[in-house]
Amino acid sequence: MIPGERPSITILNTQQEHVPALAELQRIVFPTLTDDELLTEEKYLKHLEIFPEGQFVALMRTPDGDRVVGATSTFRTNFDFDHIQHTFLEASADGWLTNHDPNGEWLYGIDLAVHPEFRGRHIGRRLYEARQQLVYELNLRGEIAGGMLPGYHYHRRKLTIAQYVLRVKQGRIFDPTLTMQLKNGFRIRGILYNHLTDPRSNNAASLIVRENPYYRPTQEAPRRARPVRRVPRPSRPGPSPAPPFGI
Repeated sequence: MIPGERPSITILNTQQEHVPALAELQRIVFPTLTDDELLTEEKYLKHLEIFPEGQFVALMRTPDGDRVVGATSTFRTNFDFDHIQHTFLEASADGWLTNHDPNGEWLYGIDLAVHPEFRGRHIGRRLYEARQQLVYELNLRGEIAGGMLPGYHYHRRKLTIAQYVLRVKQGRIFDPTLTMQLKNGFRIRGILYNHLTDPRSNNAASLIVRENPYYRPTQEAPRRARPVRRVPRPSRPGPSPAPPFGI
């Protein structure tokens, strides 16, 4: 690496050797979560057994070798948008992803973590791009996630959580997580109450969806994605602009 040059970041499918660093990253990025909500080494290994192509890691090249600086974990599912309320533990089978459905039409992202020291380098965006590319390859309907709302505690005395989310969508308030997700093409479909342990947002989260504009309905079983070592950026544009927001 040239002195003064920014270290390069590579997005890969997660491998077993990354697991210890991923478990450590969880505690750094998600300090409010309870022990049963945090992803452990054992849970990460289970993810690789169940759905290896849906797990991604961001590695930064350093003089001492590659360093884990970000990651995201996903599984496939079918989702009932008429009954959206659920907890993080319910969605993720207590973090084990044993409810992964190989024929599920949606990709559910249970987390996206970037080390605080390396934010602002578009690592989160590139991890979202990796997930989007997987959706394209599998011909899924799109992505779902329960997004944390860490900025709400600055406004909780004046705004309800619904009012806060609406103002973030309108661009009147910046939220470190939701604003970034909206910029990456997600739409808000509602609020998940008592979703996970986060006193900053009264344990609420936003239900966000990023649809696949290239989805092709078919009666055939979806094809399986090819595990990759390097993840290219999506070759197709993101979904169309969001419709009017409503909670």
